[in-house]
Amino acid sequence: MSTAGRSAARPPLEVAWFGALCDDDYEFLGVPDPALASTFEHCGDIVRAADRLGFDNVLLPSGYTLGIDAVAFAAGIAPQVRDIDLLLAVRCAELWPPQLARQIATIDRMLAPSRRRPDGGRLTVNIISSDLPGAPIESVPRYARTLEVMHIIRTLLDGSPVVHHGEFYDLELEPPRLTTTTGSCPPLYFGGLSEPARAVAAEAADVYLTWPDTVGATAALIDDMRARAATFGRTLRFGFRCHVIVRETEAEARAAAAELISHVDAAEGDRIRSRSLDSGSAGVARQVELRDAADDDGFVEDHLWTGVGRARSGAGAAIVGDPDQVVETIAAYRAIGVDSFILSGYPHLDACERVAADVLPGLRALDEAEGSSST
Repeated sequence: MSTAGRSAARPPLEVAWFGALCDDDYEFLGVPDPALASTFEHCGDIVRAADRLGFDNVLLPSGYTLGIDAVAFAAGIAPQVRDIDLLLAVRCAELWPPQLARQIATIDRMLAPSRRRPDGGRLTVNIISSDLPGAPIESVPRYARTLEVMHIIRTLLDGSPVVHHGEFYDLELEPPRLTTTTGSCPPLYFGGLSEPARAVAAEAADVYLTWPDTVGATAALIDDMRARAATFGRTLRFGFRCHVIVRETEAEARAAAAELISHVDAAEGDRIRSRSLDSGSAGVARQVELRDAADDDGFVEDHLWTGVGRARSGAGAAIVGDPDQVVETIAAYRAIGVDSFILSGYPHLDACERVAADVLPGLRALDEAEGSSST
């Protein structure tokens, strides 16, 4: 979208969709459907739809035991999309950092310049600080390892030689011949609520991602992270990863939410949540707190519904309402400093079409109004 007349202090609104690469697509949560399993074909349909419908970016999540590989998928889908950016999730330490940097540069160049980005630069990267399957380590050293990876790949992708003698990586090397189309590291998206996670984000991330929370708690988190980043002479953008359930009326949206979890039992929900590598994280614990604080219908605020977390690890809440209510709720988060919204819904392809029709126009109008008011 055009940024003419926009204040330099406020980036344009980014509205992204979710690629569902990790076997997390359902009609009814907790009831697997072979037609919705994560395959190149099905996930490709979701990403191509998000591209066609005008979303700015699409998150390609990364799992290990679940779904398909995000790096391989990104390389396969890159030549098939015209305008949308790709937000590639990578798990630190799964790949040797110089190799990861080369993969990022290669995929970036597979994404042709677009109407939105005539100079290229359509690849963004979601850094995940996760235990490796079968090789868990404590939180503090794990985040220290993540910080090293982020420094190494940023240096290489900025086209500079690396001289790095750390706890986890010890290497000196020249950058590879191939860099990104812009000649610099793509924006690094990163999230985490623990103290070590916040410290890493403040020092090395470009976009700090958070899972659904109340407006007040999200505002407090943004204030904290801005202050932490300032100690490094840095500024952060902020992203909000959330599900959306939108219908013509609020009553219909609430009914759709109830229908989504109508087949979930407690044991199956526990099994689904426990299979994720992040099931013991501070972020997941906060999602549990929100569910515990919710009313009998699962709402912790007027339009923030925590029922998704009954059968899903990670982002466990949805914005629920009619189109105006959904846009107004997102606008409330935008007002406190969120620049990027990574949205999803069930089933992901159907929800992509619905959100594009019912919510995206209102968000575009919001963004244009902000641009006009900044002149």
